[in-house]
Amino acid sequence: MTPRAADRARYDRATAHLDAPVAVVDLEAFDDNAADLVRRAAGKPIRVASKSVRCRALLERVLARDGFAGIMSFTLAESLWLAQSGFEDVLLAYPSADRGGFAELAADPKLAAAVTVMVDDRAQLELIDRAREGGREEIRVCLELDTSLRLLGGRVRIGALRSPLREPAQLAELARSVARRPGFRLVGIMAYEGHVAGVGDALVGQPLRSRAIRVMQGAARRELAVRRAAVVRAVRAVAPDLEFVNGGGTGSVQHTAAERSVTEIAAGSGLFVPRLFDNYTSFTGRPAALFAQPVVRRPGVGVVTVLGGGYPASGAAGPDRSPVPYLPEGLRYDPQEGAGEVQTPLIGSAADDLLIGDKVWFRHAKAGEMCERFDALELIEGDAVTATVPTYRGEGRTFL
Repeated sequence: MTPRAADRARYDRATAHLDAPVAVVDLEAFDDNAADLVRRAAGKPIRVASKSVRCRALLERVLARDGFAGIMSFTLAESLWLAQSGFEDVLLAYPSADRGGFAELAADPKLAAAVTVMVDDRAQLELIDRAREGGREEIRVCLELDTSLRLLGGRVRIGALRSPLREPAQLAELARSVARRPGFRLVGIMAYEGHVAGVGDALVGQPLRSRAIRVMQGAARRELAVRRAAVVRAVRAVAPDLEFVNGGGTGSVQHTAAERSVTEIAAGSGLFVPRLFDNYTSFTGRPAALFAQPVVRRPGVGVVTVLGGGYPASGAAGPDRSPVPYLPEGLRYDPQEGAGEVQTPLIGSAADDLLIGDKVWFRHAKAGEMCERFDALELIEGDAVTATVPTYRGEGRTFL
């Protein structure tokens, strides 16, 4: 029996009493992945990206481990909810225009002490000030650095379109704006190198493209390390009490941790290890989060149909954004139908061994987005479900 077949047998036994659709997290794999992230971070604390987990119980589990400290959130409403739930260090990774949320933050000392907001423009500071509604609490602020690699005099950009702040002088000027503005305190810098941390460099069947990606990522890491260090020096000249410099992501943990200017690493997807993280030379994780759909039809030889399954991931549309049929091995989508909203035909020799009611296990393309489809996660240890915990959705929280 292959390791994957053994996992399928465990998951089927553990969830035999549960009807699909059902989502699970294998706690042994989850904990092994957490330990690997800590090893790669080499002593620098890891801030957990909540959008890659979207389950308070699992956020609490990983933050109880040595090597993890703080949360990186994705909306202001989520940040406030997490702080109200007892999480004491929440960094909002994206700018917000949630005026009601800013009014709540400015009026509550506990929330203001726990939550740090992201800015990359003076207009965002002005929006926060207009939203205060009399709240006088000091707002903790983090500046975001654009990490993209620019080539040919800026005509070619590799990396996400995020912050407009790229050069040390630009960040230092915004730091001075924060320092001059009453009611704000600059506490951090964030720089997420998604073109390094979030792009696989060992694509199956594509050796030339994989090599080109590795060359690009090597150049990007070298350029960013020099520029990030210069930015930190420039901002610390304005705000010497800067508390943190955050960088990295699951695919670049060890490289970012090696930079002296970086004080903490962000990571989250590496806990679940979705399908987009299969093609990396920098690390190998264990798939920890899966969902199962039930077989409801057998249209013919070599074909079964499962209920639902069309859970595409965000990002540029393409085949890599679909969940992948994972267990049993040997199933694939019908190219004319793909993953459907209400039913999904799967083809392959493994289909002939499946009966009506059997489970087919899938891996989502991204980590936390799976949790937007399920109210609960079944936590598996060995071949048993040992707990059922709500996702954000299961707690009635859908932040985006």
